[in-house]
Order: sequence, then C-alpha cells, then structure tokens
Amino acid sequence: MAVTNHSLLRIENVSRIFGSGEVKVAALLDVNLDIEPGEFLVILGPSGSGKSTLLNLIGGMDRPNSGHVWYRQADLAVMDDEALTDYRRKVVGFIFQFYNLVPTLTAYENVQVATELAKDPLKPGEALRAVNLLERADHFPAQLSGGEQQRVAIARALAKKPELLLADEPTGALDLQTARTVLSTLQNLNRTEKLTVILITHNPAIASIAHRTIRLVSGKIAESRVNDRPIPAEEVAW
Repeated sequence: MAVTNHSLLRIENVSRIFGSGEVKVAALLDVNLDIEPGEFLVILGPSGSGKSTLLNLIGGMDRPNSGHVWYRQADLAVMDDEALTDYRRKVVGFIFQFYNLVPTLTAYENVQVATELAKDPLKPGEALRAVNLLERADHFPAQLSGGEQQRVAIARALAKKPELLLADEPTGALDLQTARTVLSTLQNLNRTEKLTVILITHNPAIASIAHRTIRLVSGKIAESRVNDRPIPAEEVAW
C-alpha cells in the first residue's frame, strides 16, 4: 500500500533488528506512522529507544528488516542504492548534533559544497540569509559560535531545496538561548518554506513547538500527541 494523497511519508509495519543469531537487538518493532507535508514532527525518547534508527530509515540511510517506508509512491525499503542516493540528494536535508562542518572552509564554502550536489539549489548566500548569517559568510567554523555553526549546517541542508528536513538532536550541544535561536530557525523554515521537519530529541520541552509529538519506548510508539497550539521557539524553557 503506497502513501495516501495526503501523506508525504508512511512508515508501515517497520521493524529493524541489529545483530544475528542469539545476539539480536530490536531497535524498532512493527512501527506505523504517517507524516503529512509541511508537518513539524518531534520524536521523543531516551537513548536506545529507536529514534535515530527511525530517522535513518526515513532519510534513506538504512533499510528495515521488514515493512515499508513509503515516500509518496516509492518504497525506500526496496529501492536500489542508486535510487536511495538520489532520494537523499534531492529530497532530504540532514542536520546533526555536531554540525559536521569542514573546518578549512568558510561558512559560504560549507554551504556551497552542498549546492554542487543538487539539481536546482539555492545560492549559498540565499541559504545563509534564510538563517540570518549572511554577514558571517566569510568566517571559518572556529570563528563562529556553536549556534552559528548549527545555523550554517541548517543553511547547508536548506541549500539543496529539500522537501524534508531531518534534525538529529540539533540542540543537544547548545545552551538554552542558543538552542532557542536554532529551533526558531527551524520553526520559521517550516512555516515560511512549508518544509516538513522531523526532529529527534530526548528533551521533552522541545515538543511544545511541534505540530505533533510521538514518543518511542523500546522500539515502539508509546504515545502520539497532536499539539493544537505550538508555542514560538523563543518561549521554550528547560
């Protein structure tokens, strides 16, 4: 069964098992989840709950042992490597906890690297302007604060014009005020660019900015909650 006309992604009866023989770890067990276009979804859970595994399956960086990961009419679970690479390049923007910037390149050049892989990218300056960092374009990562580095990483992901932004603990290494700035950037991009944002975190306070939150426990969805009134990221507190 492919994705409905309304869903962007459908996770259908997905399990991911690591190891073999008697040494097996079930990271995900029979997970079902629909994700709508333009949704801001937060996935909560402690370490080992399956958050990163689920994000990797959605991002086409891994495949399930069973089940389907539908993106529109395409099943990522059965795509060949070339098609998965194309999906990651054209559809998905990745944001990680530790930025992964190239230290010998300026902010502009770090973003420019991503544009070289995209078919119709934003200009690096446009992407930096979208995260309010154009004035720092000529600075190297070591000359930027942690929050500024993370915003360069967001600009790098945004430059590909992705349909889907995947954020893996993007505020885990940041203080509260800097985290608010980064979360506000993601919230604004979700609102103004209609990007679908999926953010995983162990921090329950971040759930208050999302349209919906799911909570993973031991590889299963323990709770799914719709937030009718997401708060501005600037008001998040922990």
